[in-house]
Amino acid sequence: MAARKPMMGPTPERNDLEQQVKEALAKPLTDEEFDQQKASFAYGNAPDSDFITKDSAMRAIHSFRLKEAA
Repeated sequence: MAARKPMMGPTPERNDLEQQVKEALAKPLTDEEFDQQKASFAYGNAPDSDFITKDSAMRAIHSFRLKEAA
């Protein structure tokens, strides 16, 4: 797991954050945006390796197939 830095200093001002969250929730997620999120999640949670890249994660989400339960 990645090392996390402790919070240092005061919390930054986020005056428009609530408005941005409302706008984001009102906008539907496109298939392309969803694919980018899946690839980002896969890449971010993959073990450290020279063979795993953002591009390979994107290819993997497009080639993944569910298998039927036995």
